[in-house]
Amino acid sequence: MQKSYFITFEGPEGSGKTTIIKMMAKYLKENNIDYVLTREPGGSLIAEQIRNIILNPNNLEISYETEALLYAASRAQHFSEVIKPALKENKVVLCDRFIDSSLAYQGVARKLGVEKVMELNRFAINDVLPDLTIFFDIDPVLGLARIKNSNFREINRLDLEKNDFHYQVYQGYKQIASMYENRFEIVDASQDINHVFNDVKDIIKNKLEDLNNE
Repeated sequence: MQKSYFITFEGPEGSGKTTIIKMMAKYLKENNIDYVLTREPGGSLIAEQIRNIILNPNNLEISYETEALLYAASRAQHFSEVIKPALKENKVVLCDRFIDSSLAYQGVARKLGVEKVMELNRFAINDVLPDLTIFFDIDPVLGLARIKNSNFREINRLDLEKNDFHYQVYQGYKQIASMYENRFEIVDASQDINHVFNDVKDIIKNKLEDLNNE
């Protein structure tokens, strides 16, 4: 019988994780693995409404504390409605961003403190952390250039931040990855899309095989 497995995809803006997660969902479907594909902020009706507030480029006056609380509120609703039920049904959950985004963006880059943001979000998700987190490692400037050259990617409020902010986010991710190295896997996201997908596929395939052999 298939066992539940919670996988999150993290990385700077324009890292390619959203494209890869869709490719991974297709791969799981082709291999008859029951999965749920979702995203943050958002993932459910109420959580998506909160997403619209957070990422609206017109909402430039949102304070850092409010930003952190809105992300946690969206995550709490999303976890309750989507992730928790899927894990109870022994599905593989593929989630585009989760708690580590808050730790990197609000905890480090916004300087609210990793511990404080972690405490806030642990309450939101009942202390449930991912089984596996894949970090898409790419220079933030390269990622932002990809966004600028894309006709399909929306420009959100965080994209408008200066390069220094995005470098702090990147360093934040590096810090979080070292803190939780037992669940983090790092892929070189500067490679072409097929190389990145194959790297991610191999990681997840091996993890799921190990899980089912336990």
